Amino acid sequence: MPRHLPPRHPEQVAHAVNRAAELLEVLWGRGQETAPPGPLPPSQLRALKVIEEQRSVNQRMLGDALGTGPSSVSRLCDRLEAAGLLERIPSATSRREVELTLSPQGARVLEELRLARVREFEAVLRTMAPADLGVLSEGLEKLRQAAADRIGLARAEDGNSSAIA
Repeated sequence: MPRHLPPRHPEQVAHAVNRAAELLEVLWGRGQETAPPGPLPPSQLRALKVIEEQRSVNQRMLGDALGTGPSSVSRLCDRLEAAGLLERIPSATSRREVELTLSPQGARVLEELRLARVREFEAVLRTMAPADLGVLSEGLEKLRQAAADRIGLARAEDGNSSAIA
């Protein structure tokens, strides 16, 4: 395949996404380190993002989305609740279940982290041509939705595509 043509096969694109993701992880980490709440363990951060995206989940749904077993999810939720980032509330539909929602502090932590990361990404994106930014934006939205579908996250009713950032 000539070098000047963009990759078209999923395997080739997967390698390109992985190379970009590795660099994005560096920027991501820089943003996390500079955020006011400081770094969160990756498992806690992923859980908070899933809960935020879904607005409310039960532990089974959270475990499914994270690919984690029930006992690990329970301990993870215990730590998040103890840190004031998560609230457990009785389910409106089942007396045997609880729903997991972000606490106001949990929502604030995610927002502060997101803003710090956005500043890092924005510095890179300012170096790109406007046409390239448009193509990138469209492609990333399609990738985000495909990834959300793969891990079983329903589309947000309000169309907010930035919830898992």
